[in-house]
Amino acid sequence: MKGTLSRLFLVIVSSLGGLEAASDRPQQPNVLFLWTDEQAYNTMRVYGNDKIKVPHINRFSEDAVTFVRAYVTQPVCAPSRSSIMTGYWPHETEVVYNHIHLSKETKTLAERLEGTDYVTAYMGKWHLGDENFRQRGFDEWVSMEDGYTRFNSEGRDSSRKSDYWHWLVEKGYEPNNKNKNVFSREFAVSLPIEHCKPSFLEEKAVNFLERHKNEPFVLYVNYLEPHMPFSGPLNDLHDIEDIELPPNYYDPVEDNEPVYAREKQRDSRKKYLLHERASRALIQRYWGLCAQVDRSVGGILRKLDELGLSENTIVVYTSEHGDMMGAHQMVAKNVMYEEAVRVPLLIRIPWMDTPRSVFEEPVSLIDLMPTLLDALGLDVQEDLGGQSLLPNISSGEESDRDVFMVWHPNTRDRPDIRARLYSGDEGIRQPGYASNRAIVSGGWKLSLADYDRSQLFNLREDPYEFTNLFDDPAYRGVVEELTKKIHVWQESVKDPAPPMGTY
Repeated sequence: MKGTLSRLFLVIVSSLGGLEAASDRPQQPNVLFLWTDEQAYNTMRVYGNDKIKVPHINRFSEDAVTFVRAYVTQPVCAPSRSSIMTGYWPHETEVVYNHIHLSKETKTLAERLEGTDYVTAYMGKWHLGDENFRQRGFDEWVSMEDGYTRFNSEGRDSSRKSDYWHWLVEKGYEPNNKNKNVFSREFAVSLPIEHCKPSFLEEKAVNFLERHKNEPFVLYVNYLEPHMPFSGPLNDLHDIEDIELPPNYYDPVEDNEPVYAREKQRDSRKKYLLHERASRALIQRYWGLCAQVDRSVGGILRKLDELGLSENTIVVYTSEHGDMMGAHQMVAKNVMYEEAVRVPLLIRIPWMDTPRSVFEEPVSLIDLMPTLLDALGLDVQEDLGGQSLLPNISSGEESDRDVFMVWHPNTRDRPDIRARLYSGDEGIRQPGYASNRAIVSGGWKLSLADYDRSQLFNLREDPYEFTNLFDDPAYRGVVEELTKKIHVWQESVKDPAPPMGTY
């Protein structure tokens, strides 16, 4: 049985924003956290795209606060989501690359609410270990992915299927992969829209809201879309003639930019961007996936309204990382360009006065955990990696904060390579094995790599990152200043990598 909330809300709110909001805050506000996988920031009207058909998210953005420059902690799935779920950096969550289990030392919001009246649920893609098993303080668990079972903890039944698998079987479908007895992602996106994953999540989320409308709740709904495979039932929703290629589509990755980026550009051209028409068709399908999510989100928000829960519910909409989607003729993520590291971030707190609806200064998704704790009236721990955004939301004032990002190479299974990297062996400069630490500060973005090229961009004058200024002597002072900031940050968070730029 859940405990009482007496000790929950008798804590001292740790920020001015929380204090200002405390008198108007409902005693037990709900949280609805909607997030996608691989959705770039430029996929809705408030971010400048008035052609993509996402009417429900566009309507929601009118009532929400929009953070225009929201950055991930690491531009790949699991590390980024580990920071979103806990408020800690990837090296602190121990999830420095995909398919690593979330450290038990870092708590989710659900774990922080254990012993209270809150009902908590997680639905959709998890990607932080033991995918199909309820865990980490959540009372309810709706699983969706069957491709990660080989990474289960020892003793877990790897034959256990996801809730989506059972949902499809109940509807008469047979797994298309007979050997593994699973529905592939390619099969799932070929289904009618009412049987695709966004519709499945909408059904489960609506059911949860109906069952718990009289209880305080925290509900996470995580979509796979618009992640690859870039296909779905709404492939042709947008007219391909309306699709414009990114402004930096024709920008080559020069010799002074990372080897990994040059190889990524080459591979993307071969696989996805064979010519302009193919590139527009890819974006057309990607937009269709965003529209599919939009319809599901619309159904969930509509149910929130119907049940009279909207005025008592914090709603967050974001994504775990972006997608290049043709920018610099690349696809997907894993690079420090804006399209991969920036994501949409919309937050609606109905009872708060919001003097402004759009914030231009950079923030990080690592700020989400302290923001939610603050909004719920809970203590914001000093060891969290981010800062509450409530003071900004309540005052309308921008923050002059620096945002940091990381890249941890996937050398988990190759300790010999990692050892050689840090020993200074320059013969091992292989793409994908370089570490990276980046900062966005004062309109600049510096991305320092250990065993690859570094980058400096003036985001105010060059928002599409055409020109890498790192090797230009005229900007040596900027590089040195930002490098010092990165070193101070590395020390403050006990970054396991040596100071960037000292190899």
